[in-house]
Amino acid sequence: MGTLKAIAHFDLAAFRWISARRFFIKMIFASRVLSHLGNGPYYLAIGLALFWFESAYGNKFLTTGLIAFAIELPLYLLIKNSIKRDRPFVVDTDLTPWLTPSDQFSFPSGHTAAAFVMAMLVHTYYPAFDLFAYLLASMIGAARIILGVHFPTDTLAGAALGTMSALIALSIVH
Repeated sequence: MGTLKAIAHFDLAAFRWISARRFFIKMIFASRVLSHLGNGPYYLAIGLALFWFESAYGNKFLTTGLIAFAIELPLYLLIKNSIKRDRPFVVDTDLTPWLTPSDQFSFPSGHTAAAFVMAMLVHTYYPAFDLFAYLLASMIGAARIILGVHFPTDTLAGAALGTMSALIALSIVH
């Protein structure tokens, strides 16, 4: 129990530090755009576009992505609804989120998990774009913290969940 309290204390302190920086406040608009890019329909659109227009790996990218998300989403929901970690603005009522989250609980970050599924798939099938994909996935995770809806460890757990789900899907497809 002491370790969990230490992690919670670290998360709250890190979140407060990030929230207090004027630089990050100026990034709210960009963070909202990045956060929106982490929504699921964009990933499906990318997968379908590659399937239809890119003959080398489009089919495998879409198939692997569908399997990865079929693994990631139930795990995400199971973890989120088992742990039931309150969001930062619930823990500290002096904080105000910059958007309304889609659900009640914080851990793990689903936006970050989905972004890292995609980053891993891009890394595997289109390695020339992997730096961009990982940078974008990381920025989506950071945006969720800046917007006040996740603690730092929520996004780290999301990144791990997304990466793990993609690796399992890749092992199934290959």
